[in-house]
Amino acid sequence: MTAETHPTKFDELVATTDKPILVDFWADWCGPCHMIAPTIKELAKEFAGRAVVVKVDVDASPNISRQFAIQSIPTLLIFHHGKIVWRASGVRPHGEIADQLNSLLEA
Repeated sequence: MTAETHPTKFDELVATTDKPILVDFWADWCGPCHMIAPTIKELAKEFAGRAVVVKVDVDASPNISRQFAIQSIPTLLIFHHGKIVWRASGVRPHGEIADQLNSLLEA
């Protein structure tokens, strides 16, 4: 799933989804974003039906990026029950992200 340039749709997703939401803020020109992309894709498959994975292109969605004070990319956010519960910048290992999602699913 990819977020559109409409912050209200993104806000609605965050507010109404009871599953954890992993958001990858990225840009096409960003080398590290391309490095983490396979991990994000793998996590989307691994957590299908249990979590939502969204990619937000910071160039196409500047309002969403500003709303969450994205200063560098890639930046990953995990939302749960409408709140940010985890934030990390830079390339992160699969296990670290999966552990964060699993901890929310087991709670």
